[in-house]
Amino acid sequence: MRRLTPLALAFAGLIPALSMAAPEKPDIRRNETPIHAPANPLAIAKIPANYHFIEPGTLTVATSATNSPPLALLASDNVTRIGSDPDIARLLADSLGLKLKLVPASWEDWPLGISAGRYDVAMFNIAVTEERKKKFDFATYRADNHAFAVKKESPIRQISAPADIAGKRIIVSSGTNQERILLSWDAQNRAKGLPAVTPIYLTDDASATLTLLSGRADALFGPHSMAAWKAASRGQTRLVGNGPFRAWVAVTTKKGNGLAPALQTALDGTIAGGQYQQVLARWGEQDEAVDHSLINPPGIVY
Repeated sequence: MRRLTPLALAFAGLIPALSMAAPEKPDIRRNETPIHAPANPLAIAKIPANYHFIEPGTLTVATSATNSPPLALLASDNVTRIGSDPDIARLLADSLGLKLKLVPASWEDWPLGISAGRYDVAMFNIAVTEERKKKFDFATYRADNHAFAVKKESPIRQISAPADIAGKRIIVSSGTNQERILLSWDAQNRAKGLPAVTPIYLTDDASATLTLLSGRADALFGPHSMAAWKAASRGQTRLVGNGPFRAWVAVTTKKGNGLAPALQTALDGTIAGGQYQQVLARWGEQDEAVDHSLINPPGIVY
């Protein structure tokens, strides 16, 4: 696996350095209050005249059905989806003068759902990759890294290079960038005669946490925002390292449908208006803020 030099250059000066410190303990009940944005005439004007929303007057957004704070989770009514992705989705809908419809879905479903026209956009903490850009258009709204987390009492102090995962049992989700990084590092280790890693494939956050805390896994490898949230809110885990690069996280829509410029302008309007910063601050994602949205920036290459 290699770094994409244009990607690194694009990040330089645009986003702050990723902090290893966890955010303060969050208040989920307070975060249930919606944050709204005013309609943005510039963004509305960029909606293509020939674009037909899945439901007229509504932005239909596929988002995670799992309990994955701070990205997505259920509110105290056990019905309403909240989290940073639903919050950003609401800002987009408001800015575009549309109602918001959140559709809980699985990670495996969003690509087909977008291609088949079941969703206008998907927001799953989706990283821009050169492979995905062949089928989808992107408007960025965060810059995320991947983090290794261990239980608080673990003897592991650092995981930041391939040799650090040799012989370890690491929880990861299938079909993610984290999995590809993990397997690439493992291939490098095997070539050097180092012990193989044992991937433990789990997608449910509760199962992953139980597996880690019970000692059946040595570490968990996932989005930095989720790992930092868990460390801050539960105090049972700690972060010990990051993946090899940061990735653009973007609102994802069907390739060539013309919607990306409207999404970009809507996001930029909420950045200028401060609503974007409010969302990231209350979910502890300030370190992942961007100064402005980009359409189809250089993506990860494996």
